[in-house]
Amino acid sequence: MSGASGSVAFRDALAVWARIGLLSFGGPAGQIALMHRVIVAEKRWLDEPRFLHALNYCMLLPGPEAQQLATYIGWLLNGVRGGVVAGVLFILPGALAILALSVLYVQLGDLTAVEGLFFGLKAAVVAIVLQALMRIASRALQGVQHWLLASAAFVALWAFNVPFPLVVLGAGVVGYVGARWFAGGADKGNAAPAGPVDTVHRPGTARAAIVCAALWVATLLALVVLLGTDDVYTRLAGFFSLMAMVTFGGAYAVLAWVAQQAVEHYQWMQPGEMLDGLALAETTPGPLILVTQFVGFLAALRESGGALWAGVLGALVTTWVTFLPCFLWIFAGAPFVERLRGHRPLSAALAAITAAVVGVIASLALWFVINFLFDDRVRIQVAGFDVLLPVPASLSLPALALSLFALAIVFVLRAGVLAVLAGCGLLGVLWTVFF
Repeated sequence: MSGASGSVAFRDALAVWARIGLLSFGGPAGQIALMHRVIVAEKRWLDEPRFLHALNYCMLLPGPEAQQLATYIGWLLNGVRGGVVAGVLFILPGALAILALSVLYVQLGDLTAVEGLFFGLKAAVVAIVLQALMRIASRALQGVQHWLLASAAFVALWAFNVPFPLVVLGAGVVGYVGARWFAGGADKGNAAPAGPVDTVHRPGTARAAIVCAALWVATLLALVVLLGTDDVYTRLAGFFSLMAMVTFGGAYAVLAWVAQQAVEHYQWMQPGEMLDGLALAETTPGPLILVTQFVGFLAALRESGGALWAGVLGALVTTWVTFLPCFLWIFAGAPFVERLRGHRPLSAALAAITAAVVGVIASLALWFVINFLFDDRVRIQVAGFDVLLPVPASLSLPALALSLFALAIVFVLRAGVLAVLAGCGLLGVLWTVFF
């Protein structure tokens, strides 16, 4: 049944969201394309303008935009329970897969073939991140001001270690204030009536937002009271709760900050392990930000002295505080955003954030390249200048060769993500086993 003429049967929606959750490979671009094909083109439950309006709002939010888009559309079609089911089913297959792979990683990671597999997957990740950088840059950098914002974000993160949240929020403020300034101080935002689905007055949406907020706060307070502020689970919940509030621009944008904090500040893992986690997330369905579950698993596992149950609990705590706010943002904001169309200051803020995200992803790509290609690195810190540089003599020729292979099949052969991961993983295994 079309959304234009009435509600979609919950049973039908449940089957569709289960299918989307199992097939949501390829990062946010592929996931959004999959939802568009199924929801708009195949099922015709939403029309194109309503789908794009939902997507634009989700792009403005912190967190994984594809998962939030699923939650938003689920809410459009079936109210609160539809949003919860759509959002959970979008996460669940990937979360279970990464949890299983995390256990195998710590159990089998010292085997030669497994080491080779992750060696090859790291090369694939380098190429995939560079491809994401180019795709986003081609869409986001439409003028001189956007290039300047992207460059400023890169320098702030890479050379001066400015906190990621400040970079993103600063860009949004610049875009919003600039739009109002050049519009003569007038709010040029326009309101439009709700579309074909009557969603503005969905019952229970405000209550659902309150429940999400209460659960989020209760989790943090319970951990502090029961375990104290220095316990690994409390630190995981606090850090990833903060991340959930500032992850504008998608997973690639925030991973540079997560990697820096997890590796250098908290010392939960090594740089190479962050690349391993991203490789795991690339091979599974669901949001790429599920890599945070791998971080939580390793952090809790090591703090406990190697207990697998502790790692599993760390993964669950991390996933809970990472994704619970995603539901909060949708249930709290969707009824209001349904009344908005073409709000210029907000659109300008989103464009500025997206431009800054290009610089953030560039810093992530450079961080990955340096840590993968070079065995030794040096950090230079002088008068606020804080930059990580490679030691040229430590260049790994096998890593360089694999990276060039990955770049060739990504940019020349235009192979898909799974093909890139499979090819590089196989070559990595062959190299470590025979050489």
